[in-house]
Amino acid sequence: MKTVEKIIQIYNRSQLSISKFASIIKKDRRTVTSWIDKISQKEPSSEVLDNISSFFRYPDNIWEEETQEGDFLDMISKIPKEELKIIDEGYLGGLKYILASEDKERFVIHPQFPGPMYRDTTITKVYRTQNSLEVENFKKERITKMLAYSFETTEWYSIESLLNFCFSQIGNFYTREQKIHILDLMHDSFNDNYNKHLYLFDSFSRKIYGFNSMYISINIKKQVMFFKSPLNSVFIEVSNKKLIERIHKHFTFGSEAPTHVNPNDVTNILRILRDAIKSNLSLSQAYEEINRQTFYGGLFKNNMSLSMQEKLSDPREGQRVS
Repeated sequence: MKTVEKIIQIYNRSQLSISKFASIIKKDRRTVTSWIDKISQKEPSSEVLDNISSFFRYPDNIWEEETQEGDFLDMISKIPKEELKIIDEGYLGGLKYILASEDKERFVIHPQFPGPMYRDTTITKVYRTQNSLEVENFKKERITKMLAYSFETTEWYSIESLLNFCFSQIGNFYTREQKIHILDLMHDSFNDNYNKHLYLFDSFSRKIYGFNSMYISINIKKQVMFFKSPLNSVFIEVSNKKLIERIHKHFTFGSEAPTHVNPNDVTNILRILRDAIKSNLSLSQAYEEINRQTFYGGLFKNNMSLSMQEKLSDPREGQRVS
């Protein structure tokens, strides 16, 4: 197949407008129209091919001259088996998989605050499971490794999940003392430690559904990521280089990252919330303290109900609200 024919097939499958497709490949409408109408047979530049592969996450070898039409259609319509792996080895097998995948360092987007590791330091049995001695030993090994000062970790949590942990009365199995202990533990672990970075992002300022609903672990050096499936102890491992780089970039480039609290300020937020819980303050009172002591009152207010927002003071001058 000729390269132009492949591009036309991709365009037809995409169901995008000519204008949108042209913007993806960074060309004008006339160029795309000339291909569709078979007016031009000029070979597209490598930049155009790279833009298509990057946007649609196609393997680069789709552009090879010897690729037959049937193989080409398989490449653009099916997920390569080698890029997707299901890990279904039970609870213990899942623990071993996580420990091996995050052995040297980790970059994790958490669905709930706190992450399972911090929870397990304080609460031994949250769900109705019977853990073996081997399971408990693996949990302890993971906790010891990842709490070590030198272990490199980057963790993202939504502000919503943090506030639910601190103040929600629904589905919250932490006691007041356990909340204080976990906030203290995470404060001490991340405070003034250049090996560890904690982010709190606003899940209401942008359309990012999914990133705040599943555990996602990215290893950018090995070009591998995995996420937890809805099924207990089942993980989906992905090794599609372009997809991994795209998601990683979303959480590391300032212009693309979700609106968030700067990591240098996060431990101060944890301290304020810990003190609020110690003093039995309500959610609205805790907001007023955050608004008074930091520049993130606007982000936290954005995560509260509209009816509550009406009762809260306005964010101080110069704060980010979205």
